[in-house]
Formats: sequence, structure tokens, C-alpha cells
Amino acid sequence: MTPSRDISRLIEIMAALRTPTTGCPWDLEQDFASIAPYTLEEAYEVADAIARNDLVDLEDELGDLLLQVVFHARMAQEQGAFDFGDVVEAITTKLIRRHPHVFGDQKARDPESVKGLWDAIKAQENEAKAARGEPRHEGALAGVPIALPALTRALKLQSKASKVGFDWNDSRAVLRKIREEADEIEAALDRDDPSAAAEVGDLLFAAVNLARQLDADPEAVLRQTNQKFERRFSSIERTLASHGKAPQDATLAEMDALWDEAKAQEAASKPA
Repeated sequence: MTPSRDISRLIEIMAALRTPTTGCPWDLEQDFASIAPYTLEEAYEVADAIARNDLVDLEDELGDLLLQVVFHARMAQEQGAFDFGDVVEAITTKLIRRHPHVFGDQKARDPESVKGLWDAIKAQENEAKAARGEPRHEGALAGVPIALPALTRALKLQSKASKVGFDWNDSRAVLRKIREEADEIEAALDRDDPSAAAEVGDLLFAAVNLARQLDADPEAVLRQTNQKFERRFSSIERTLASHGKAPQDATLAEMDALWDEAKAQEAASKPA
């Protein structure tokens, strides 16, 4: 087979990989559950390419993510459930239905108006599902997938609770909650209480709430902090290497001092 810009060629290739006896043994062995972790991984790699503003890599990673959709659709087709065309039809139908301000006669002049329309439309969709006898997830927190990353799921749960009035009044109130959770961890440590680990979960949940109050995505800001940590620690390693040492050969005090140097250098290099 030769490469092509046509999606049908990708579908043909996937079918060939999944054809018994002549296909790929690894691809034939997979099922929805075994492929799901790769689907999540590819989505993260797309996000990583975007965070690095690497459009060349983004092109490649979007292809890998598209492959995941084609793979799942092929396995569903083999079971007689649906195929790739059904997936495309479902999403195009949903997009048209959820954008009456573009494809219909509804009006929405700003993003907030659009969100209001979406909430109303999704409520109508849930009612329609209930009328068809499909399982309905009840409650204000319904519809938040368990498989989401914990920080993202916490953010979505808090946002849903906020819509029914269960929310903090301001960010400083959340900051006080964070201090309260930190005090509870300290008290548990003083008692040698193993519940200290669970208290850390409460602290993280409160930190997500603070990020939400500040209109920040906790996953995004934590990724930025991870990158900052990697950058500064790499600086420590380079400086130590220039003196013929490795991190394990240095004292914590030495590495702390080099960390402060790296931090100061970053601050000095920022535009005024």
C-alpha cells in the first residue's frame, strides 16, 4: 500500500492490520481495553506538542491520535456495532445540533452565551436519552468520566458543583482552606497518623479549587511547574558536571545553592 491524504486509505490499512492470518499479530491481539491506555497516551502527546509549540511534532501526534479513533472504530465494526463512518456521522450531527447559533436561527454573541446554549442543549439530549430508555446518570456531578486525570476530574467536579451554588465566594477563602488542610497534615504527622496521606488528597483538591477560582487549568499550570523543575534541575546537573561531580556526589546544601542560582538566572533573563 502507498501513503495517501485520503482517510479511506488509513481505514484500509487498519483493516489489513486486523485481517486474520495476513494481518499483524500484535494488532490482532488487541481489544478496546488494551488500546485505551495508548489512546490516552497519544492525547497527552498531542497536548505536549502544543505546550512546546512544536507544530511539526503536533502534525505527527495528531496522526497517532487519529489512528486510535480508526483502531477503535475497526474493532467495533468487526463486532457489528458501528464503523468509522458512523463515528463521523455521529460527531457531525452533534456539532450541528450543538451550534444552532451557527447552523440555525439561535443567537450567541459571546463565549458565555455559547456555554449557556450548550448547557441547555446537553440537558435536552439527556432528556431524549431518558425517553429512549437509555441509562441516565442522575445528580449534579453526573457525566464526569472516572478515567480522567485526577486534577482534571477534580476541576470538572468542582465546576459542576459550582453551577448549583456549591462553591467558595472568593479565592482567598480557598486559600484559607488550603492552609487548613496543610495544618491537618501537620497534625497527622505529629501523631504519626497514617491518615496524613489521605489529607494530602484533600490539600490537592483544595489547590485545584484555587486554580479554578483564578481561571487557571490545574493540569496546565502543573505541567509548567514540571518543566520549570526539569529546567532548573538540569542546570544543577550541568554545573556539577563542569566540576566533575554528579548529583549523588553533592550535598543537599550544594544543590540548594545551585537551584537558587538557576532561579536567579531565570529571573534575570526575563524581559523587564
